[in-house]
Amino acid sequence: MSVIDQRLNERSGSKCELCGATEDLRIHLTKEESISLDNSVLVCTTCKNQIENTTPTDANHWRCLSDSMWNENKPVQVVAWRMLNRLRGEGWPQDLLDMMYLDEETLIWAGATGEGEDEDGKIVHKDGNGNILKDGDSVVLIKDLDVKGANFTAKRGAAVHNIKLVWDNVEQIEGRVEGQHIVILTQYVKKTK
Repeated sequence: MSVIDQRLNERSGSKCELCGATEDLRIHLTKEESISLDNSVLVCTTCKNQIENTTPTDANHWRCLSDSMWNENKPVQVVAWRMLNRLRGEGWPQDLLDMMYLDEETLIWAGATGEGEDEDGKIVHKDGNGNILKDGDSVVLIKDLDVKGANFTAKRGAAVHNIKLVWDNVEQIEGRVEGQHIVILTQYVKKTK
C-alpha cells in the first residue's frame, strides 16, 4: 500500500468518501496530475465507474451526496459538485446544489471538466482532425508555425507534451516547443496516442 493509499484510508476511515461503501476502494483523481492527497478521493468501484462513465449512472445511488457534499476535504466537494451537476435533471440534485458552497478557487477546479455547463455552452477543444483534447495530452504540430515574439519557427512534426487547454478559448492550447512556452491554435495540431 502506497503512502497516498494509506493517508486516504486514514482520512476516509477506510470507506468510500462519497457513498460510505467499504469494499473495492480505489483512488479517483480530480485533476489530471500526479496522485496526491490534495487531488484524490477514495471511492468504491460503483462510484468510480459511474463518475468515469464506464457504467450507466444510477441517480438513486448518488442520493448519498446529500451527506458527502459537506465533507471538509476539497477533492470530495469537487466530485460531489460534479456529480450533482451531471444529475441535476433529476430535480433533487438542483436543491442540493443550491445549498452547496464552494469557494471561488474550488468552483473553478470543479468546473474544469465542463460539468455544470449546458451542452451548448460547454467548451470542447478539438485538434485539426476533430479529436477531443484534454489537459495533459500530447500533440504534434501539423504545420510550421512562426512564433511571434520568440524569433523562431516551430517545425511541423514537433511534439508538444502535457498541453494545457485555454479554458476560455476553444481554439487555443498552451505548451512548450523548443523550451519556449507558447500558445498554439488547435487547428494546427494532431493528438497523439
